Amino acid sequence: MGYERGAHAVGDGVWAYLQPDGGWGWSNAGLVTDGDASLLVDTLFDLALTARMLDDLRAVAPAAARIGTLVNTHANGDHCYGNQLVAGAEIIASAASAREMDEVPPAALARLLAAAPELGAAGAYLQEIFGAFTFEGIEVAAPTTTFEGTLELRVGDQPVHLLELGPAHTRGDVVVHLPDDGVLFTGDLVFHRGHPIVWAGPVQHWIDACDRMLALGPTVVVPGHGPLGDRACIEAQRGYFEWLVAEGSPRLEGGLSPLDAARDLAGGPYAGWGEGERLVVNLTALARDLGLVPADDVLTLFGGMAALADAARLAGLLDRPPC
Repeated sequence: MGYERGAHAVGDGVWAYLQPDGGWGWSNAGLVTDGDASLLVDTLFDLALTARMLDDLRAVAPAAARIGTLVNTHANGDHCYGNQLVAGAEIIASAASAREMDEVPPAALARLLAAAPELGAAGAYLQEIFGAFTFEGIEVAAPTTTFEGTLELRVGDQPVHLLELGPAHTRGDVVVHLPDDGVLFTGDLVFHRGHPIVWAGPVQHWIDACDRMLALGPTVVVPGHGPLGDRACIEAQRGYFEWLVAEGSPRLEGGLSPLDAARDLAGGPYAGWGEGERLVVNLTALARDLGLVPADDVLTLFGGMAALADAARLAGLLDRPPC
């Protein structure tokens, strides 16, 4: 199946909504329908993108004209900032995600981007990765239903199982499993063909989450970012974290900073995956797991990613324009 923007049928009354190229902010979503019943998996990063997605979904599925249930897989804005456009829907998230949604409101991100010219390399990098999105006018609609652990739903006669597998990417990551169709919406527990990013961790929890996703036996995997896949993309994500622990731990314990360890590892087996600069954040998370005390404020993390992205550009490994 191709990797074009828009709705892709992945099951009986089930669609994945893809946004190439899957990089920063360009997230995926999904729709589950049965008769007149419908469930939306995630909204998008801004109102214009979410409105376009809803129009596209209505064109392929009449049940999308009125979404009955919205599931937010986690609290990052590219998966929930469009919630206000799904009027009247029951909004479901894990309790941990609901608490986390207030921490980075759209207005704060808008202010950060407005201040970007004064923030040096970190600000230029923030503008580069998030400048395509518009955060004004967004009032995130909070979850109306929260849960911990698991929650079983039905969309018409279609069973839908929600499993909380965080903390990993964020503190409250949830996957949406359709056992009858073998479809798994992973949220950002899978970045297909891109480096994941560990905002919460610990890293071992993400490895455990991969094991739990694999145990579900999915035949179609809709990642939070990137093209459609199957269980192989979950296995690849698991392998990434095993490599990160095996190669990153001795470097960090030997005294390298997360940025210097990332520079050392940047040309490794995952150099072909997108957003390689996220190694800085992932190694920062691993350092915390090891009992170290790395600097992990926003400007340090984004400044480190900016530095690694510029180094990759000089080495010809990254084709984005300079920050």
